[in-house]
Amino acid sequence: MDRIDIHIEVPAVRYRDLTDRSEAESSAAIAGRVERSRDIQNDRFKGTRIHCNAQMNARHLRKHCELDSAGNRMLELVTDRLGLSARSFTRILKVARTIADLEGAEHVREQHLSEAIQYRSLDRKAI
Repeated sequence: MDRIDIHIEVPAVRYRDLTDRSEAESSAAIAGRVERSRDIQNDRFKGTRIHCNAQMNARHLRKHCELDSAGNRMLELVTDRLGLSARSFTRILKVARTIADLEGAEHVREQHLSEAIQYRSLDRKAI
């Protein structure tokens, strides 16, 4: 499972939620955010053979996923507690970088890591 970037359980949806008429973010708005994120990645990796965050190697991770002290503490705690493999560790960083890109953030922050960690639900079942 450590070869898969994102794995989450999707619970059943209640009828009331399916028929809710409240406004949600439009597909066009989401597509725009994704397109901007892809543009950020294209600029980041211009002149390389890399096209997206998922293709980053260790050197790129150190350069583009540098964490502050809070992010380092969080990732250390989660890695030790869940016994993550090196592959899972790097996948979390890559997904966190993408979440930051979707938000338009220059740096990967604790909230980006937190969200990326939540997308590793099958790792959490290992404890």
